[in-house]
Amino acid sequence: MIVTGLCFVAVSATVKMVGTEIPAGQSAFLRYALGLVFLIPMVPAVRAARLDRKTWGLFGLRGLCHSVAVILWFFAMARIPIADVTALNYLNPIYVMLLAVVLLKERLGPWRIGAAVAAFVGTLIIVRPGFREIDPGHIAMLVTAVAMAASYFMAKILTDRARPEVVVFMLSVVVPVVLLPYALAVWVPIGWRELGWLSLTAVFATGGHYAMSLAFSKAPLTVTQPVTFLQLIWATLLGVVVFGEPADAFVMLGGAMIIASVTIVTWREARRKKPVTPPPNAPTI
Repeated sequence: MIVTGLCFVAVSATVKMVGTEIPAGQSAFLRYALGLVFLIPMVPAVRAARLDRKTWGLFGLRGLCHSVAVILWFFAMARIPIADVTALNYLNPIYVMLLAVVLLKERLGPWRIGAAVAAFVGTLIIVRPGFREIDPGHIAMLVTAVAMAASYFMAKILTDRARPEVVVFMLSVVVPVVLLPYALAVWVPIGWRELGWLSLTAVFATGGHYAMSLAFSKAPLTVTQPVTFLQLIWATLLGVVVFGEPADAFVMLGGAMIIASVTIVTWREARRKKPVTPPPNAPTI
């Protein structure tokens, strides 16, 4: 998960370098299209996989949710500071928790309710409606967090049904198919500079998704989730040092509230559900 975080921060940097010169839908499509070459080593695992109809359906549904999330994320990254994007992205675990309550009938106890309330208060502190102009990028990130949480939730389910290589392969194939019509509708000529940055985006994003799937196959979300919070520190430093973005104290405060709320919940769940190591039938590499 540490490698995952570093890869995704590198993704943020490369997308920021592209900026608004390329439409979000086209950038998102190119990120996945350029990343298809990295799937070649995964082909044997995919050919050996025996997938039932439900698993295929989950792959398709995850690809659709992820496509929505990635378009909006590219749009937001080009418009608002990296720290804002990263902080708002931490809403994902809260939405994952709520999805577990709705879909898996998990109990929504007082600690979970308190965490959700604190996280959404943190979101209001970051966005600060009424105190500053709300950029469309902030709205896009709020929707991104919901769509990405759905993808995140299904990733955990799928790593219990297929090898991590298969999970990454299917996501990387389904998403560009979904994005292609939208990309063609907004297509603009692209130069070698933008193509180079998006190629690096594909490298780091594919590596990040593989590392995340590998982590999910080895431990439950209560173990892997807290480690991702290091991304906020790295993303803030990247924005200040490389892109000259201000270190917004309200963003840091709101992000810290979201981080604290999710950390408390994952810690309590880890204690309540000991042991937190994977079950014997968990897939291995």
